[in-house]
Amino acid sequence: MQTTTVSIYHFSGFTHRFWALSQMGLAPRRLKGASGLTFFKFLGSGGSNGFGIRPNWSVYGILSVWEDRKAAEAALEENPVYQAYAKRAAEQRHVFLANTMAHGLWDGQMPFRTVKAFDPTAPAAVLTRATIRKRHLWRFWSQVPAVSRSVHAHPGLEYAIGIGELPMVQQATFSLWRTGREMMDFAYRGEHHKRVIAQTRALGWYKEELFARFEVLP
Repeated sequence: MQTTTVSIYHFSGFTHRFWALSQMGLAPRRLKGASGLTFFKFLGSGGSNGFGIRPNWSVYGILSVWEDRKAAEAALEENPVYQAYAKRAAEQRHVFLANTMAHGLWDGQMPFRTVKAFDPTAPAAVLTRATIRKRHLWRFWSQVPAVSRSVHAHPGLEYAIGIGELPMVQQATFSLWRTGREMMDFAYRGEHHKRVIAQTRALGWYKEELFARFEVLP
């Protein structure tokens, strides 16, 4: 079964933070070709829990899609890239995910296969990603603080971070929810969130966008 991993690393001290920043350009060529790997992205984060416009030089992520759970676990334990990150990080977190729904594209491709039926009682995760049209950058970022406040205040949220490939322009969010039902409640009943979604569709904020929903695996 296809398995997606999201790894979040926190670095402290100038040397380790500088190393992590350098890996945004250096590490992809080393991870490419790993056994069972079908898609991956190295991601930076913003300030204010990742949702600020200024980069957070201390927090970085790796999103990877694997042919199965065995390949994912082997990479986290043995791959030199993951070992290097683990050695230098002050804190790390790895989440294993099975996709329950996805639509859109990421760099012209759909990396996720739906491999499980949605269970509203199971722990859930959501990944969104978009390339923002330059003429809509100000409009997009003006809405971010209110959306961030609304999601962090919503019952059932366990973790949320804003991440991305390029500051300001290529942005993603990753969130973990106690249950799929509580995640759906925010997505479809949160008033501010619904208004922003309607604006993005009406005004065409994005060149490319992707939405993916997952079940969190134990």
